[in-house]
Amino acid sequence: MARTTFQGPVRSLGGIYQQGPASVVTITSSTTLDPVAHGGRIISVGGALAATTTLTLPTINTSSNPITSGPGQDPSTSNNLGVVYTIWVPTTITTSTLKIATNGTGDLFVGDLLGVDTDSSNALVAYTALAANSFDNINLNGGTTGGVAGTQIQIVAVAANTYMVKGVVNGSGVVATPFSTT
Repeated sequence: MARTTFQGPVRSLGGIYQQGPASVVTITSSTTLDPVAHGGRIISVGGALAATTTLTLPTINTSSNPITSGPGQDPSTSNNLGVVYTIWVPTTITTSTLKIATNGTGDLFVGDLLGVDTDSSNALVAYTALAANSFDNINLNGGTTGGVAGTQIQIVAVAANTYMVKGVVNGSGVVATPFSTT
């Protein structure tokens, strides 16, 4: 089925789900994420990535549809509020760092990542990103800052300059925050 646009709310009494091979997108090198190609899908990364692989999020666009777009919402709108990116690490990152970055236009991460020490004490630490922190990068190194198999991060564009982030970053050793600034 081709891309379909509905006007108004969609209600399903039996649920809506996505399945099949297009539901998971595998990435092995630096990529700029796109709402159409990556939004709503599971983005699988891990293993022996190229040195410092970067997933760059698109600029958050909160523009309204132009009056010329006709009745209802424009299916070709560039507004990307609500787009969900789910990043999953199925195998431990072994030879590099996975960097998840905003695009440098003032978009920041706000939310929490739980760091789990998987190799000894299974300690759990919460790392919080506030707008005041100006965090625009998440760095997973396959060790202390996460990237051990099972790491999962969900990122949603929720407002101008604000990506909401939540997830669990599995680490080893003394876990440390994966959040950083450019």
